[in-house]
Amino acid sequence: MTDALVVDDADAGEHKLRSGSLGLFDSVVMAVAGVAPAYSIAASTAVLVGAVALGGAAALLYCGIAMFGIVFAFNYLGRSETNAGASYSWVRRALHPALGYLSGWALVVSALVFMVLATVPAGANVLGLFSTSAAKNVADVTIVGAVFFLLMVVAVAAGVTITVKVQVVMSSVEILILLLFGVLALVHGHHVNTFTWHWFAPSIFHGSSGFFAGALVAAFYYWGWDVTANLNEETRGAKKTPGLGGIVGMVFVFLLFEVFTIATNLMLTSGQISNNSADVLAVLGQAVWHGTGGKIIILAVVLSTVATLETTLIQVTRTLFAMGRDHTLPKVLGTVHPRRKTPLVATGVITVISLGLFVGSQYVGSIGTIMSDAINAIGLQIAIYYSLAGLAVVVLYRRQLTKSVKNFVFMGLWPLVGAVFMATMFVKTIPGLNATTLWVGLGAMALGIIPMTYYWIKGNPYFDLPSKQDRHAAVEELDELEMNL
Repeated sequence: MTDALVVDDADAGEHKLRSGSLGLFDSVVMAVAGVAPAYSIAASTAVLVGAVALGGAAALLYCGIAMFGIVFAFNYLGRSETNAGASYSWVRRALHPALGYLSGWALVVSALVFMVLATVPAGANVLGLFSTSAAKNVADVTIVGAVFFLLMVVAVAAGVTITVKVQVVMSSVEILILLLFGVLALVHGHHVNTFTWHWFAPSIFHGSSGFFAGALVAAFYYWGWDVTANLNEETRGAKKTPGLGGIVGMVFVFLLFEVFTIATNLMLTSGQISNNSADVLAVLGQAVWHGTGGKIIILAVVLSTVATLETTLIQVTRTLFAMGRDHTLPKVLGTVHPRRKTPLVATGVITVISLGLFVGSQYVGSIGTIMSDAINAIGLQIAIYYSLAGLAVVVLYRRQLTKSVKNFVFMGLWPLVGAVFMATMFVKTIPGLNATTLWVGLGAMALGIIPMTYYWIKGNPYFDLPSKQDRHAAVEELDELEMNL
């Protein structure tokens, strides 16, 4: 691209990931693994029920519709430019360098918070297979969770090809188990609630505040499919395959979430859910298949948790790699292993910070409190970069919107609806959140202003606004690209 940042030829090998390693099937698997359906259901259901009671299916439906607008935005933004930073680069190009930087920073801090959130149930679920008391022991959970996290670091550092092979196995087993228990739950005869279509109606929410509180949690459910975008430099058909993989993966997890939310409403009481906030699926598994058989679903949660730790590591390390390569963070973050072609320094930095946060978090409150605060904080952060991406595609492709109905809907209207939804959700939910959530969610975002200001003052080219000539050339290139969409 005319206004893209260019790496010196001498540094090309040092700043180049392994291209062409992934195909469409791999992208779909990574999208599903990134969302982590079993983990999201297990860890987030109690928070969702606390926000909207029996309205979880409706919250996931309406937020899902808006989220698909963001999925389409990433699909078309990815066709305009291949960059491991994804929204960090795309938003800069379409809107403003400062907004692009904050988009990248939002992903980084949300991923760091998520490392804590995912590592807690990883340790608890594994121990729960052998001992209920051990699963509630803070020290034991911390040690086992940290071991699992380090194993995922090794897998990510080994290279993207190995990472995907591991993901295919784990995600396949996870999905098969979920499909089995989903069917069993729906056909089970002993229900505590009777199914009603009212569960999907807007009237099930207590006003707009209740609706957006549920939407904030639902956004967390869906978060992670965009890992395909951060892998675009390592994917065959880099401008089309990642976007298509994200779309297919989102369709699949959307259906899974609706099935299990309905199943939870049918099978479990609110007391059962609130008393098992760290892993609702374990309780649902016993309600559906009492005894040893019901524990099989815990395996799905463990695999899902491990899988999403891996994909989140990929997202954050690729984003840091792109920022280091552009010198908007320390340059060393943009280097790769000479043989594995993975961002080894970025991986090491994230490992150290994540372990520190994880160990420290175990002593600041109950597991339920940690889960609720972290989910809501991440919801705020992802709302920022998703809404900016939805707006960016409308601005970037504005000349193409009137050329066909397809363009108008999928490049313009739907992404804009998604962007407005995310921005409105962000604003509406802030008054109802506690101080811890706001400090983690917004305080971490504010920290990003410090390095952004430093590198901006240093005159980094990333922060240069494109000239009229560059913008004109970019528009012409998009016009040519649109003919091939």
